[in-house]
Amino acid sequence: MASQAVARGFAGAFIDRFAAWYFQLPAETCSYTSKSISIPLDNGVNLAADLYQPLSPPLGTLLVFSPYGRGLAFSVTTARIFASRGYQVLLVSTRGTFGSSGTFDPARTEAEDCQGVLSWMRKQPWYTGSFGTLGSSFLGYAQWALLESQPDDMAAAVISVGPHDFSKHFWGTGAFNLDLIGWADMVSHQEDGGFLARSRHMATAKTRLQPVLDAIPVANAADELFAGSAPWLRERIVRNDLTDPFWKPMQHQGAVERATVPIFLISGWYDLFLAQTMEQYSILSKRGIKVALTIGPWSHLGVSGGGTVKQSLDWFHEHLARREENPRRMPVHIYVTGVAEWRRIPTWPPATVSQVLFINKSDKLSSERPIGESSIYTFKADPDAPTPTMGGPLLFNGGSVDDTALSRRPDVLTFTSSPFENDTEVLGKPCVELTHTSDNPHVDLFVRLSEVDAKGVSHNITETYRRLDPARDSDTVQLSLLDSAILNLPEIMVQAKIQERGRR
Repeated sequence: MASQAVARGFAGAFIDRFAAWYFQLPAETCSYTSKSISIPLDNGVNLAADLYQPLSPPLGTLLVFSPYGRGLAFSVTTARIFASRGYQVLLVSTRGTFGSSGTFDPARTEAEDCQGVLSWMRKQPWYTGSFGTLGSSFLGYAQWALLESQPDDMAAAVISVGPHDFSKHFWGTGAFNLDLIGWADMVSHQEDGGFLARSRHMATAKTRLQPVLDAIPVANAADELFAGSAPWLRERIVRNDLTDPFWKPMQHQGAVERATVPIFLISGWYDLFLAQTMEQYSILSKRGIKVALTIGPWSHLGVSGGGTVKQSLDWFHEHLARREENPRRMPVHIYVTGVAEWRRIPTWPPATVSQVLFINKSDKLSSERPIGESSIYTFKADPDAPTPTMGGPLLFNGGSVDDTALSRRPDVLTFTSSPFENDTEVLGKPCVELTHTSDNPHVDLFVRLSEVDAKGVSHNITETYRRLDPARDSDTVQLSLLDSAILNLPEIMVQAKIQERGRR
């Protein structure tokens, strides 16, 4: 079933042109129509969708899967700005959301449903014969789910902050990622009331969710809070074995290892999926696949700056519309913090020279290797009063923040270098090796690298978090931090913050 096509009105044109100005896009080439349709799948599910069709012959078809609805907030950057530049866009609501039938079971049904939509789309008279995909976050994950069995008529993909393996995100560190509680709260109420009601709900999230985050066990507290509005959540909290068959539908490592279409990856230095994006880029580039990468100074919810929308349009012009233009001279665009500049390079990471810092007798980070036995440093972690999370790769309230207060806490070990004498770049993954023991073998270890200015104010650069194996037979711990790109100017110091979270 389909509704009648509706032409874009004056208000819609104004919104689209404002978005074009904001994202610094080239001028529109046409107007478009849109209509609501229902897509029947062979598995009995009917998915609600909107079809945007340009008033000029389409340059190609774009396919988008979203659990967040098809309203203005999401359609502007996933459909409208592309339709007004010649692309036909099918924007589909995932199972159990915004008019689509079935039960919402996030990240477990996308591979099946995406292939079902594609089978249906190929039978439509308006289909152009080839298509591309785009979208960020969960919309990016849906693209990897589709690429698990790459369609022959798929021409290109733009995947922004999109994981290929949601099980890694939930349990990859060995500890459950509490960000999922906040996301569950958001999606379980995203269809409640209007914009103001949803805004009020989000404004009270911290107060409502904190008792769940503090509770033991978390699953029972989550059941009580959500009261059936997120029935899928408990399974993800209680299943900590990633070899459990439950997780298999979420794991699309094979898609990264087999994909052959040109893929444009977008991320931020403080994105919660940065590690997976860098893994995707590394595997694709080593396999010789056409891949481009842009990383800016963004957290997860801020990844739309730095010209990435225009770069996405250019990617489809080149690989879906098959235009001759190739505006991307260098495949990798990175934002170097510290000097706040964009740099274009052929590959990531670039060639670097290793610099090793040790803890010297003055408890400073130094390039001089200490002589004699290493010092022993102790600190106390209280599971009932855990070290607060400040910035970093979070879904909400992440990014670069003033984390000076962490270095003043008794449950954090802090080691600071002397000011650098010359410009020093940190490009790639910093690594940390330490000897660690604890009275309680059940601990999570957190290491952060920060920069400290001449006033003693510290801002986070990169970090890592790992649950240690209580049966480990060695005290040596080696950790790789997340990728980063920063230029430390003279008089700037680096600081390593080490903390543990003992488990009750």
